[in-house]
This record gives sequence, C-alpha cells and structure tokens, in this order.
Amino acid sequence: MAADTLKSTTGASGASGLRRLLLDNGALTALIVLVIAMSALSGDFMTTDNLLNVGVQAAVTAILAFGVTFVIVSAGIDLSVGSVAALSATVLAWSATSEGVPVFLAVLLAIATGIACGLVNGFLVSYGKLPPFIATLAMLSVARGLSLVISQGSPIAFPDSVSHLGDTLGGWLPVPVLVMVGMGLITAFVLGRTYIGRSMYAIGGNEEAARLSGLRVKKQKLAIYAFSGLFAAAAGIVLAARLSSAQPQAAQGYELDAIAAVVIGGASLAGGTGKASGTLIGALILAVLRNGLNLLSVSAFWQQVVIGVVIALAVLLDTVRRKAGATPVAAGTSQGGKGRQAATYLLAAVVAAAVVGATSLLHSGSSEAKSQKIGLSLSTLNNPFFVSIRAGAQEEAQKLGVDLTVTDAQNDASQQANQLQNFTSEGLGTIIVNPVDSDAVTPAAMGVNKSGIPLVAVDRAVNNAATAALVASDNVTGGKLAAKALAEKLGGKGTIVILQGQAGTSASRERGAGFAEGLKDYPGIKVVAKQPADWDRTKGLDVMTNLLQANPDIDGVFAENDEMALGAIKALGSKAGTSVQVIGFDGTADGLKAVKAGTLFASVAQQPTQLGRIAVQNAVKAAQGDKVAKSVMVPVKVVTEENVAGFAG
Repeated sequence: MAADTLKSTTGASGASGLRRLLLDNGALTALIVLVIAMSALSGDFMTTDNLLNVGVQAAVTAILAFGVTFVIVSAGIDLSVGSVAALSATVLAWSATSEGVPVFLAVLLAIATGIACGLVNGFLVSYGKLPPFIATLAMLSVARGLSLVISQGSPIAFPDSVSHLGDTLGGWLPVPVLVMVGMGLITAFVLGRTYIGRSMYAIGGNEEAARLSGLRVKKQKLAIYAFSGLFAAAAGIVLAARLSSAQPQAAQGYELDAIAAVVIGGASLAGGTGKASGTLIGALILAVLRNGLNLLSVSAFWQQVVIGVVIALAVLLDTVRRKAGATPVAAGTSQGGKGRQAATYLLAAVVAAAVVGATSLLHSGSSEAKSQKIGLSLSTLNNPFFVSIRAGAQEEAQKLGVDLTVTDAQNDASQQANQLQNFTSEGLGTIIVNPVDSDAVTPAAMGVNKSGIPLVAVDRAVNNAATAALVASDNVTGGKLAAKALAEKLGGKGTIVILQGQAGTSASRERGAGFAEGLKDYPGIKVVAKQPADWDRTKGLDVMTNLLQANPDIDGVFAENDEMALGAIKALGSKAGTSVQVIGFDGTADGLKAVKAGTLFASVAQQPTQLGRIAVQNAVKAAQGDKVAKSVMVPVKVVTEENVAGFAG
C-alpha cells in the first residue's frame, strides 16, 4: 500500500512538474505545438531548407522586435520602427549609390539615422511629455515621408558589399539568421547584465518609484528609444540586403508584427517584464505560421484570420501561466527557474527531433505529384484587377487538372520573397510570380532559378533573373494610349490631374512614364497636379476631393488604375463624364460598368482574366518540359462607351 501511495505521489509530482514547465514557458509551448502541427500536416515543413527559410523570414521581425522589447519593458511603445527601418536603408543606398559615399561610412550614416529617429522619439516622450503612442506615430509618418522624398518614390539599388548580408555562408547558412542571433544576444546582455537594462525593468515596473530611487528616467528613456532606433536601422539594412534594393515603402506594418512578437514572447504592455528569448520565440511563431500556411495552401484571406487567432491564443496561454502563479519574466531568475527553462528547451529539442523522424517516414510525396502543383504569388489581392488574375488562373488550373496555390504578398516585396522561398522548399512544379516590384523580387527569383523550378512572370517582369515566360500587358504602351485617348477627347487642350499608384511600384512608374511620353504629342494639355492615391478607391476619393479645392476647373483626370478612377468619379459627382473626363487603367468589372454608365470616359483594359489563364497554361508547359514562348504579350485596349459591350476581360 505504501509503495502504491509513493508511486501515485511520484506520478502526480511528475505530471505537475511537466505542467509547470509548460505553463512557465507559454510561448515556447505554443511554438512546439505549432511545429508539431505543421509537420504533421505538411511533409515539406521539417526539411532543412524550409527550416532555414523560417529563420530567414523571422529575422527582420525579430531584429525589430528586439529593439521594441527595450521600449515595452519600460512601459512604452514604438510604432515607428518599420518606417525607420525603411528610412535607414534608403539613406544607406542613396548615400552609397547616388552620392558616392564610401560604403562603410554609408552604413554608419544609416545606423546614425536610426539612432537619431529614436532620440527624437525619446525626446518627445521624455521632455515633450507626449504619449509614446503619439510621438512614435508621428515619427512613423515623418520617417516614411523622408524615405519617399530621398528616393523620389523609386527603389534604389543596394551596394553589392552590403547585399551580402542577405546571402548565405557556405551556400546554406543564411546571414540574416546569424545577424538575428547576434542581435538577440546583444538584447539579452543589455537586459540582463547592464545598468540600463535593470533601469528598463525598474521604469516599466513603477516609473515614479524608479525616479525617487535616483534613476534619471528622462535620460534613460532617451537611451531606450535610441536602442530601438538602432535595431530598426539594422533590420532595415538586412531587409534591403535580402531584396538587393532599398524600397521606400518597405516594412509597412512590420511594427505591428514586432509588437506582437514581443507580447507573444511573454512581455507585458504594462511594462516591467520581457526578455530576448521570449521575443525570439514570438517572432518564430509568426514565421512558422506564415510559412506553414503557405505550404498548406491555405487561402490568403484565411491566413490573416488564422494568424490573428493563434496570436490571441498564444497570449491567452501566457495569461493562464501568470494566473497559475508562474514566476514573472524579469531581469533575473532563480536557479530553479533556470533549471525549468533548460528542461523546457531540452523538451523542445526532443520533440523537434521526434517530429523530424516521424515526418521523414510519414511524408514522401512523389516528384510526379509535385510537378502537378503550381504556386502563384500575387502582389496584392486588395485590388479587383489582381483578383481577376487569380480567377482566371484558378479557372484554367481546374480545367487542366493541376493544383494551384495562391498567396497574397500584400504589396510587400519582403513577404513575396518569403512566399517564393516557401514555394521553392515545397518543390512545386512551377512558380508564377506577379512581382510587387520588378527589381526587389530578383534575389528570390534567383533562388528559384537555382532550385531548377521554372519561373513564370505575370503582369510585371522580373529583372535580372531567368523566367521561362513573361505573360504581361505593356504598361508603358497602356500609358501612351491613355494619354492619346484623353487628349483627343479634350480636343488637344485643357488642364488635367493625375492620380498615381503606390509610390515606388514598377506599375506606377511605367504607366506614369508612358502617359508622360504620350502627352508630348499634345502640348495643349497641361498637368496641373499629380498625387499618389495608392491604387485605392477611398484614397482616390479623398485625394481627388483635395485636388479639386485647388483646381476646381480641370478638364480631365488620368488615374493609374480603375479603383482610383472610381474614387475620382465619386469626388467629381455630376461633373464626371460631362465637364470632366476621367480615364482609368485595368478594365476591371466595376470600371467597365462605369464606362457603360458614362461616368468613366474610358479604361485601358489589360484583360486580367486572360493574363491569369495564359500564365497557368505556360506554367504547366514549363513543368512538363515543353517549349514555352519567352514573352506572351496580351494586348491592351482602350475601352470606351462605344466598344464596351463587346469587350470581355
């Protein structure tokens, strides 16, 4: 009986110990569960190449998040890190490429830019008494604007010597992962071993008590935000190195991922808790989620839902941990706490090893099956034109009996690079890419080339990398046709405004250049204003409303896509189609309806559904080793009220 009692007690104690291990490390537990789930669901997940991809894809978010950790531990917030990252990279590329500054000095200038932005944030918070949310939100806008001003809205080539930060060592170990680990170690050292690190915890725990105890809180906050700016600059340099160019619109929304990674990792937004290892785990959770969902061919729309739910669950698990009485994550831990953490990491390693072994036995998809799978990475699905490309591609894929996976890059060149890496790891038969930017996609496209997987470009070309085929309309020619049609409609004279697409995108540059070239034949047409409306109907409405205040008597509008044109029509009201002629670009369903209604004079139609169909046709041929035309041009056509009835996009 005594033996049975002892056995029962020991078993209960063991179960309780395991429970405590997992509860004390909620984020790590969530990561282990995610890895197991993704490995069970996809045989492509637990491969060496894919795990390295996950590391690369986590790197920029993790580096940003390490800097944000300092701020959150001290009960602050930094919303500017994404914009500061873009500005720092732009400064480096501009100074080294355009101004001839030595690369070493250009790197220092970029880092100094990040630190300066952080110091401004710290000054506004400490001495200006602005709430951190407001101060850093202002810097978000200022830094992004300066990035666009310096670059003139166009990507700037990155120096080759710095671009190596996006490469691999020995052909397999990604440099971004090494940078991430290095920055993580620095973060851990600062938080756990330095005076300023202890000050961060003190300020976050109770700022007034910290001040009364003799801490110079204002100066400490200056240093804390400077650290955040420094890490943002490092992240921006790594991101630009991956893309081989500084993108003025890079890292949009990354500040939210960084904050999410810190909170998932166990830090409290109220301050006083947080550590580097937790932040790293949080960034890895986000990367594993996105990578795994890509491999599982989950709808791009549902991916956002799933990521949000998992983030909430991870934070909920951490809340349960705290309520269960787990030791808070602070600057120091007891020997017992360290032992529990070590055991947990050992448990994670054992589980990972078991998963690798199991998946190698359970998943062995044939190369024949893989050749019938195609990946399509679209620049965005927040635009009817690209939704139509997807519809045409899906229709053709179903007709040909192939499996098509569609992803949404959300106009983020880095996210698109991640998606191409994921497709490559999955070993698909062919990959189709609609580049966010023709230059920024090059490094990822070259990675596809190295894998031997055929690459097909749709709508926009891929520069400096091999493609089996380019299926596209000519944006420059379309711009010229738009200029000719609008000028002739106005009788060769009048004033017009231009609504531009998102600054820095190749489509906006090409359409704008074609339109400007076409207007040279009509000297009587004067462009009185041009402003970006980011391809968005709502922004088109707002920007057009503003332009009408300064230019109430315009005769025409050229919008670089139909969505902005429809917004302009709304702003013009009864003037649209009567005293003011509006021409759009794309030939979307809503655009053609407006042409029929007479409010939109014309749309330069690209036949997006046809683009999708032909891209899939060529992708299947390429996968089968058949001969494919290098360039398939789908003609653009000016659709007006006279010919819209017979037009099919």
